Amino acid sequence: MNLSQQHDPIVAIATAPGRAAVGIVRISGRGLSALAHALCQRHLKPREATYTAFLDGSGSAIDRGLAIYFEAPHSFTGEDVLELQAHGGPVVMQLLMARCLEAAAQHQADGLPVLAHLRFAMPGEFSLRAYLNDKMDLVQAEAIADLIDASTEAAVLSASRSLSGAFSQEIAQLQKALLQLRTQVEAALDFSEEEIDFLLNTDAREQLLKLEQCVDTVLRHSGQGVLLRDGMTVVIAGQPNVGKSSLLNALAGAELAIVTPVPGTTRDKIAQTIQIQGVPVHVIDTAGLRDSHDEIEQLGMARTWEAMKQADAVLLMHDLTRMDATEYRAADAMLACSIAEKIPQNVSIIDIWNKVDAVTHPPCVNGLLLSARTGQGLDVLRLRLLQAAGWQGVSEGVNMARQRHVNALQQVKQHLAWAQTQLAAQVLEMVAEELRLAHNMLCEMTGEFSSDDLLGAIFSQFCIGK
Repeated sequence: MNLSQQHDPIVAIATAPGRAAVGIVRISGRGLSALAHALCQRHLKPREATYTAFLDGSGSAIDRGLAIYFEAPHSFTGEDVLELQAHGGPVVMQLLMARCLEAAAQHQADGLPVLAHLRFAMPGEFSLRAYLNDKMDLVQAEAIADLIDASTEAAVLSASRSLSGAFSQEIAQLQKALLQLRTQVEAALDFSEEEIDFLLNTDAREQLLKLEQCVDTVLRHSGQGVLLRDGMTVVIAGQPNVGKSSLLNALAGAELAIVTPVPGTTRDKIAQTIQIQGVPVHVIDTAGLRDSHDEIEQLGMARTWEAMKQADAVLLMHDLTRMDATEYRAADAMLACSIAEKIPQNVSIIDIWNKVDAVTHPPCVNGLLLSARTGQGLDVLRLRLLQAAGWQGVSEGVNMARQRHVNALQQVKQHLAWAQTQLAAQVLEMVAEELRLAHNMLCEMTGEFSSDDLLGAIFSQFCIGK
């Protein structure tokens, strides 16, 4: 995203592609009142919906609908904003877009250069302008995209909290406390010749401890917010015919995968996203792992191993009805050892003993007893998955967050810990530096200090029209 073009007027269709009852064309820039008059042939009162005809260059009506003019700075972007709400046919939307560009070109020819560079908006450019014009901070801007992408009710509520500024306020409180402490440290450095005993005359150590505790709280809530946003990835693995596809179908509540007694039926990954207590869970059924000379089956098993390495949790399934078969038990033990050796340690491995409904006296096993056919044990499995993900339940303190927020807060925590060490050694210069770095990390979170590359990466993921 080229920030050098941030003052160009922009136009985009702000509603989803396809047919709909209503479609919106949105324009943002400076001096849009002339464009509004060209499109509607009437004066539009700011912030008032006006039913009007949208006219082409010859004065004929393209469509009729509502026009709303927002005069700067009282708009979403902080610039003049014009919204044309018409019937949501794709051709109507394209004709309105073309008319906007045509009218802008005509104004340029008439000596009104303010619309000379009207162009199509890039993804996220309206939200970017709102951020650049101080209508919201970066955390709130990201929450817009997260609200649109939210796949569960809990995620929607969490994203709404962040968009309203709840997360930003928590960060602002940390910034305020850090700034106060920085001021005290800098004062002690500036007036050291007057023998101000910084350690005795201030509660610096207590302030640092309190700050670390507050960061821990925000970090914990942010981790929960990341989980709501991104969810967790769960891979179902095991030997052929242990019930992997049946478990996927049971968790999804639909017949997604073909289930047959023939080994090797599943040859590629089958994925489905479900939700457990509002947390998105991406469940992947995989090819059974065994010795096979079938080239296609080998490719499927290679993908199984790759999926397990990238998962948050692996459900290693076992067949209770075959646990006494020597050949099956040997292969199962070898598979468990291979998974333990090859899968990263941060991936949770949960042993699932399936087909409990088919045995008279279920044995004591290391893992969960379950029946994918009857659903017995599914609720216990769902809770176990949430525990593996670190989910602590929806609370009012959970804001939608991203991994970059968590990374930044972890660095803040580290700088505060180093500041504690330097304070104990009475090296105030290093204390001041660590506090400065911690403060800068918080400012980067909200976008007070942000590189163009970071902004480009964030806003390019937005949809066009937002």
